[in-house]
Amino acid sequence: MRGAPTSTRAIGNAEVMTAPARRITRLIGVYDADHTLRGELAYWIGARLGRRHCSLCDITHSSVRVRPEWKARLADLPTPFDTYHRDDQPDAVRAAANGAYPILVAEHADGHQVLLAPADLDACGGSIDRLVEAVERSASRLGLVWATPDATS
Repeated sequence: MRGAPTSTRAIGNAEVMTAPARRITRLIGVYDADHTLRGELAYWIGARLGRRHCSLCDITHSSVRVRPEWKARLADLPTPFDTYHRDDQPDAVRAAANGAYPILVAEHADGHQVLLAPADLDACGGSIDRLVEAVERSASRLGLVWATPDATS
């Protein structure tokens, strides 16, 4: 089997190998809304009145359902992308989010790490393509790589 991938860092004109890169095994998005009927309704009404906003919702949903282009893009991602609401997210994700929503977290062997904070998701402007580009940039900056099956020897 291959060893763990490593990150490289430019120093002057040379690239220097750094610690092994951590592999992203799952992406987790958390909406800035609760998953109860009351929470969903309050968010939907608030969003229509301009009082509530969740930039992750803007990327993944139309006004009432999941965007078909989002569903199609999920199939192209190299890892699973799961979504939760503030009230039903896993405890480890809640700890990584530290109360900031919406948020996108990467899961890897060492735990969970924030990839995109609320301002980063807002900067995507509802664009799926911008989200994917932002994830790639953030993962690279944090020394994370996509999980791929190891080749057998």
